[in-house]
Amino acid sequence: MSKINVFQELIRQDKPFILPGAYDAMTARLIEEFEFPAIYATGAGISNAQLGWADVGLTTVSEIADIVSRMSDVTTIPIVVDGDTGFGNAINVMRTIKQLERAGASAIQLEDQVSPKKCGHFSGKQVITKEEMVGKIKAALDARTDQNLAIIARTDALAVYGMEEAIDRAHAYKEAGADVLFVEAPTTIDELSLITKEIPNVPHIINLVEGGRTPLVSLEEAEKLGFQIVLCANTILRSAIKGIRDSLTILSKDESQANIKDYICSWEERQELFKLKEINDLEKKYAAENFSGYGRVKNGERSRF
Repeated sequence: MSKINVFQELIRQDKPFILPGAYDAMTARLIEEFEFPAIYATGAGISNAQLGWADVGLTTVSEIADIVSRMSDVTTIPIVVDGDTGFGNAINVMRTIKQLERAGASAIQLEDQVSPKKCGHFSGKQVITKEEMVGKIKAALDARTDQNLAIIARTDALAVYGMEEAIDRAHAYKEAGADVLFVEAPTTIDELSLITKEIPNVPHIINLVEGGRTPLVSLEEAEKLGFQIVLCANTILRSAIKGIRDSLTILSKDESQANIKDYICSWEERQELFKLKEINDLEKKYAAENFSGYGRVKNGERSRF
């Protein structure tokens, strides 16, 4: 079964799942190693880790596609890609969908913010009209090569216009053909419950940002609230930042690596993660000495031209 079809199975099953965010091939490998069912290619994480800037719409579709292709090359589970606003109008959305699908996306998330966008838990967001976003969703659906590629529609209207507008937009995006709905940044449990109650019969995403606007809930609690996907987009990124800072603190203070072993993985863990043994096996398999008999032979002698 293709990764795209695997993701369709995931969102159709009764059991909800946690979707951790990755920002490069290494973190994608780690997510699969811990047997999560899918990977989220986080736009905020890619902006932070690859550009060194906050999530304010600075990344390009080519940069996202490049990272996603690297993730896809080293993993076997579906990748959900944060496609931001689609990087422009409906025509840009079509190019974005084609490019990200080629890179290995199994699902692509689009949002209704103006471009350039901001992180969903930042202040000062603005949104395009509902009608323009419906057109973008229609364009995304038409641009897919594989008709099972999931389109996730996110609305940021809650913070701008309130819950009634957010629910109205989510209904419209569902009617337009979105496979999954994502109402960003609800601030209370009651708001979370209202979203899934008012828009039934479609998978919903809850985006849990540590220190963000939405209350943190467990997977079990999210299921009771009616959510299918629990997105933890930048938990890994933030743990990496803390781990790196802790290591640098020791290195700076002690001017030695003697006391750093509790802050880093072992040599063996590192090489196992990055498949050194598999690479060595492939080098042996394709070594030149294995193919010394190849070439044209005529009457027991090699032909000369």
